[in-house]
Amino acid sequence: MSGRLEGKVAVITGGTSGIGAATAEVFAGEGAKVVIAGRSEEKGARLAQKLGQNVIYQRADVTREEDIKALIDFTTQRFGRIDCLFNNAGGPDRGNLETVTTDDFVYSMKLLLGSVVFGIKYAAAVMKPQGYGCIINNSSIAAHRSGQGGYLYSAAKAGVVHITRLAGVQLGPYGIRVNSIAPGAIATPIFWGGSQIANTLDDEANQRKMEKLKRNLANATPLPRSGLDKDIAHAALFLASDEGGFVNCHDLVVDGGRTSLFHEKK
Repeated sequence: MSGRLEGKVAVITGGTSGIGAATAEVFAGEGAKVVIAGRSEEKGARLAQKLGQNVIYQRADVTREEDIKALIDFTTQRFGRIDCLFNNAGGPDRGNLETVTTDDFVYSMKLLLGSVVFGIKYAAAVMKPQGYGCIINNSSIAAHRSGQGGYLYSAAKAGVVHITRLAGVQLGPYGIRVNSIAPGAIATPIFWGGSQIANTLDDEANQRKMEKLKRNLANATPLPRSGLDKDIAHAALFLASDEGGFVNCHDLVVDGGRTSLFHEKK
């Protein structure tokens, strides 16, 4: 590794599996001190031990504003600053156009959009006095095309893209860049119910599901393979590193060309 994040401090929500875990591994390998957050204490502790002394697990449920604040406070108290926040946590939505309830709406928006809104809020409070920082939000190609995600999921991810632009404009004068990444056809546990379901299965069962998913997703893009969590991790590395220092308010699509296969009906 080249040490592109040497000495930097990063926080990754949804960091115990999938894209978050892959990003933690890449960031730590590039020299960053990383705090991974998630609800599964067992998986979080195990991953932190696997990745080494520069990775720390902190439990957080991103549907709770107080947990997000506590996560940012913990990191700041431990390291004195935060260089990068990756608002990565997410999962499937609930309900569809004809069945959606108020509870479905509140849960989905808290998980997929509220976690980003409050992550930005508390990270900005730390980064503004520093005069620098990088915030990365996990969006989706569902924000740009129909049929790429659930009803509320797609709406929330569209909100993430626009929140990214708004926050980037407001925080840019303080040296804080805000960008998002729009994954598409990435093989992660979200396809069989998200981390909550994956956490109930053993590693072998999850691996079987993953291999089957990779085979199916290989047919979903012009490139002859599925997207991998490392593909998103390396996109996040670019945005978090000095190489991405003039990128702001941008939604970086990483989908192997999948969105080019879809056209809106006239």
